Amino acid sequence: MINVVAENINIMSKYTGNAMREKDPKPIQEWAIKLTEKGADLLDLNLGPARKGGPEMMQWLVQTVQEVTDLPLFLDTTNNDAVEAGLQVYKVKQGRAVINSIMATPERMALQMPLVTKYDCDMVGLMWGPDGIPRDENERAVLLDSMMTQAAEHGIELERIWFDPIVVPVSSQQQELQGCTTFMQWLPDLAPGSKSTCGLSNVSNGSPDELRDILNQVYLCILKKCGITSAILDGFDEAIVKIAHDEEMELENLVGRIFDGEEVDTAGMSKREVDFVKTARLLFGKSLYSHSWLDL
Repeated sequence: MINVVAENINIMSKYTGNAMREKDPKPIQEWAIKLTEKGADLLDLNLGPARKGGPEMMQWLVQTVQEVTDLPLFLDTTNNDAVEAGLQVYKVKQGRAVINSIMATPERMALQMPLVTKYDCDMVGLMWGPDGIPRDENERAVLLDSMMTQAAEHGIELERIWFDPIVVPVSSQQQELQGCTTFMQWLPDLAPGSKSTCGLSNVSNGSPDELRDILNQVYLCILKKCGITSAILDGFDEAIVKIAHDEEMELENLVGRIFDGEEVDTAGMSKREVDFVKTARLLFGKSLYSHSWLDL
């Protein structure tokens, strides 16, 4: 079982975004309550760049959400002042706040890691380096080492870091996705005791809407097999939440067999099982991506 970090309270959402800009608490609190009831373990509060009025908006948002739920919160914005403002008013209930995220660049680590110790919070360590998104597992490992070194210098234990490998779209970066998967297999040994997370839906970016769910669901099964401890996903998607919470173990075990190198015979399987097998093969790079992979 892994933690569900619900991504729904987002400035880009028409429903909650308008409420944030207008400081209308009702829609935001309604969703926070529903997401809690549907099994979210944490809530991601995403303000985006928050260039205008970011600190005030983040403080208001944290306080608004914490009035109706005790779940820990990811504070998600590239505006460092807004992150600190949110941390100033955050109340520890079921867990510490989490800064989402700190890039593996010298300037962002120097700017934001002091907040982790100052406010006794956790952080997402994003494998985004000086040259952008890493190309493979080896480049991710180099960034990881750099971030662990800097974290140690700031007195931040590995248990306080949620490493994010940066999931890339299988539709346009199928080969690069293998580097993300391999890195996640390495992570428990490279950073023992750390946590991990990812923006799960990135894997299906660029794919037709009707195919995105199956990609997200199967890749979550793969990441769970790699040892991931949480994922940022749609908290209203009951199917993906079930997988996160170990309620689809037959499908998860089926993907695990492919993960372990078994040539799975699909004869006699249901359509959903066959779709999972085909999609797992695609995500492992055993078949080339096309929008029609399920029909082949």
